[in-house]
Amino acid sequence: MLFNQLGLTTELLRAVQNQGYETATPVQHKAIPLILEGRDILAGAQTGTGKTAGFTLPLLQHLQKNNVSSRRVRALILTPTRELAAQVHESVQNYGRHLDFRSMEIYGGVNSKPQINRLRKGVDIIVATPGRLLDHIQQRNVNLSGVEMLVLDEADRMLDMGFIRDIRKIVAELPKQRQSLLFSATFSNEIPKLASDFLIDPIEVQVSAPNSTVDLVEQSVYPVDKRRKRELLSELIGKENWQQVLVFTRTKHGANRLAEQLSGDGIQSVAIHGNKSQAARTKALASFKMGKVRVLVATDIAARGLDIDKLPHVVNFELPHVSEDYVHRIGRTARAGREGQAVSLVCIDEKKLLADIENLLKTKIEKILMPGYEIDPRIKAEPIVQGRQQRSKRPQGGGNNAWRGKPGGSRGGKSNSRGGKPNARGPQRKQASGGRRGG
Repeated sequence: MLFNQLGLTTELLRAVQNQGYETATPVQHKAIPLILEGRDILAGAQTGTGKTAGFTLPLLQHLQKNNVSSRRVRALILTPTRELAAQVHESVQNYGRHLDFRSMEIYGGVNSKPQINRLRKGVDIIVATPGRLLDHIQQRNVNLSGVEMLVLDEADRMLDMGFIRDIRKIVAELPKQRQSLLFSATFSNEIPKLASDFLIDPIEVQVSAPNSTVDLVEQSVYPVDKRRKRELLSELIGKENWQQVLVFTRTKHGANRLAEQLSGDGIQSVAIHGNKSQAARTKALASFKMGKVRVLVATDIAARGLDIDKLPHVVNFELPHVSEDYVHRIGRTARAGREGQAVSLVCIDEKKLLADIENLLKTKIEKILMPGYEIDPRIKAEPIVQGRQQRSKRPQGGGNNAWRGKPGGSRGGKSNSRGGKPNARGPQRKQASGGRRGG
């Protein structure tokens, strides 16, 4: 469906055209008309399919239709991470460039004084992480009594990160009469309860099987002993000449260590995680996007908020404790109709985590046995220590059964694991994503 068939105003259509988009994605053409009708919605779609534009465009049109002269907060978008807040705010600015609205991003890790000054001057739209916004509320820097639209973006990740209490406190500051939207790429068991608390008679918009992956992601698993993961990763990057690789680890310390080791191998790398200052995180991401850094090593803080144009490779150096996070990690590639490759380096300790991911996806991911990296059958599985914010409480590990997979060279061939779906190809014309983020 073309954007000019969705009932959007001329100013918004001009902005969409400026971004180079012609055709709405499924989540956009299903969600936008419902939001324009004033309905609360609970929307789920694969990451990279344009969820951000799906709520940003109708939000801007609502404010445009009911325009008022006073600079008060009329729309609030909550996100789980700073990076996601910054990218959603970029979408608000891109799509609202022909409208007279003021918007701002609010998150921690930076000086709060500039945020306070902007709030005092008046703002129409706020994109925020819950913690810092709650600080401003408690200090009476912001008044949310005039909010007409609330958006919870990547709501399940906010639950994972323990933001539910902050969210409830923030929502208590909002008027009862408002329109509320909940968007997410994965649906945990807690999401319906959250929707019933914050949404009124919502319409569910689901454009793909819950917790599925994009068809264009080529997935594969390389069984490897834990002590040889870094060696295998360096070999894959070097032999395949991967120039832009996003690598995920479970811990901040692990991200720092791996970035240092890869740099020692001659592969320019940098780490990004929650202990880094916002300035350091922004610099690292910018260097990666510009190609100055070949590998960006990240914790799951980056799974919901990084949008790198045409990112070709995502590597799970360590599998996540929570299966849904795998979907978000590999969703950093194959965005806006492009192809991408997702590789997981899996040791014997992680066999249960891999099985959980395959159960979630309802498909088996192809295993590739790399010559020279055969599994040592003498190694026994050990429990994986889990972080305090992880939902899974089950001990990991399992038996020492031999891995099964096909032999592979440095590349390993194509995977048949595409979320249980055939190798579909999207439309040739560009599709709208959430600004440069893609949702």
